Amino acid sequence: MLLGLSKIIDCPGASVPFSTSIDLRDLQYGNSHPVSEPVLASGTVRNTAGVLVMTGAVHTTLHGVCDRCAQDFEKDVDIPIDVVLVTELSNEDNEDEWVFPLVSDSADLEDIVRTVFVLNVGSKMLCKEDCKGLCCRCGTNLNNGPCHCQKEPDPRFAALKQLLEK
Repeated sequence: MLLGLSKIIDCPGASVPFSTSIDLRDLQYGNSHPVSEPVLASGTVRNTAGVLVMTGAVHTTLHGVCDRCAQDFEKDVDIPIDVVLVTELSNEDNEDEWVFPLVSDSADLEDIVRTVFVLNVGSKMLCKEDCKGLCCRCGTNLNNGPCHCQKEPDPRFAALKQLLEK
């Protein structure tokens, strides 16, 4: 979807609101497709002293398997959009991932939303940021409580343990 910006390109202070729904079901992370609903994006493109700045947010629900505890999860995510739109790229070799070229005075919303989503969703899919994962000995999900494994003593303290036993 293209967002026409011709009326604000030469008008500092002017703005254009946007709202769109993008289908990102084709995205794949490992063996999973984390997006099954439309991805919603909304915000504003503002001409700030001749620079077109797009701000807003991307909202969707992630579906996946946690990389730490192996549990299925659903998690609502809100990702901020803060990008710059330019009429032409001055140096394509040093291209910034947060700068997008206009296509004949229009912004390609699908390209921008897809890029913002992919760059902000981490490479690890976690059910929650503080996921404790699984016990490396017995496989207990540590989010549900501690396991009952006997902790192995540090071998560096074996000599001290012998002294305590005497």
